[in-house]
Amino acid sequence: MLEDLTTAVFSATPWPTAYPKGYAVVDVETTGLARDDRIISAAVYRLDERGEVEDHWYTTVNPERDPGPVWIHGLTSEALEGAPLFPDIAEEFTARLAGRVLVAHNAVFDWQMIAREYARAEREAPVRQRLCTIALSKELGLPLPNHKLESLAAHFGVVQQRAHHALDDARVLAEAFRPSLRAAAANNVRLPLHECRPLTEWTDRPAAARIGQQAGPGGYGSYRPGSWRPSRKRPACPYPNPGRYEAGGRLKQGMRVAFSGDTSTERDLLEDRATEAGLHVATSLSRLTSLLVTNDPDSGTSKVVKARQFGTPVVDEAAFGQLLADVEPAPEG
Repeated sequence: MLEDLTTAVFSATPWPTAYPKGYAVVDVETTGLARDDRIISAAVYRLDERGEVEDHWYTTVNPERDPGPVWIHGLTSEALEGAPLFPDIAEEFTARLAGRVLVAHNAVFDWQMIAREYARAEREAPVRQRLCTIALSKELGLPLPNHKLESLAAHFGVVQQRAHHALDDARVLAEAFRPSLRAAAANNVRLPLHECRPLTEWTDRPAAARIGQQAGPGGYGSYRPGSWRPSRKRPACPYPNPGRYEAGGRLKQGMRVAFSGDTSTERDLLEDRATEAGLHVATSLSRLTSLLVTNDPDSGTSKVVKARQFGTPVVDEAAFGQLLADVEPAPEG
């Protein structure tokens, strides 16, 4: 009865005319975070303009390679062997996304993975705008201890049943997004919408291990929980430090990047992606640090405090993900 009354009240509330007419709440599980990693499962909850659920959809996807950190997503090579390839589900995926704003937690990551899969399939992703629920929670000033999905869910009393399962993560996010959207509408808050520019072509690197096979040394076939640090030592960065990151510019290979606080993706995977891009992942912060990545710039961690003292540039995880997509190569010689 109370829920029906609440729904009736919000239905009668004036709705901002500039808000989108529909949303696709998306979660994808992947073999990792690098540009040549693949989607292994995807889920979409379609919501109307006021955040009410219309329907939902889920599929596994055969990545044609080693599935990566199985201990996170639980999808083994055997489980994925009979799954459809991405081109086989692209049409259905398109129908779920078309004409809607893509909503995800750390949306730049989900969007980049989806755009790459469409480009590999020689198709164009039907997404023109995305909305990150991390950015929305900041716009609303939600008192969250960190920016993990579980914290957002707990704030709105949403119970998560299977973390890192695409369908349950998408459900949880849809249930948390609805009251967030209503709060934004009630206070006429500008939604943090970002333009999506689909890739039109794609060239893969040399093929990684095929599904059902183990990757070679350093590949995902060698991953085990806890094997990344401290037992897995990262190689030294081969490029000299070009200096600090400049706001509005590009990251450059050799830049020293430090991380502080919680991240919505696994920290080890995020740091490994930075290393692969040619950045130096620093465990501490000094005057030589080029950039600090944190979702909690107002926290009192030692790295954040030193960043303020040294004037070190600070960006959040979503912005860092965008910067990683276009890292400037180190000069030759």
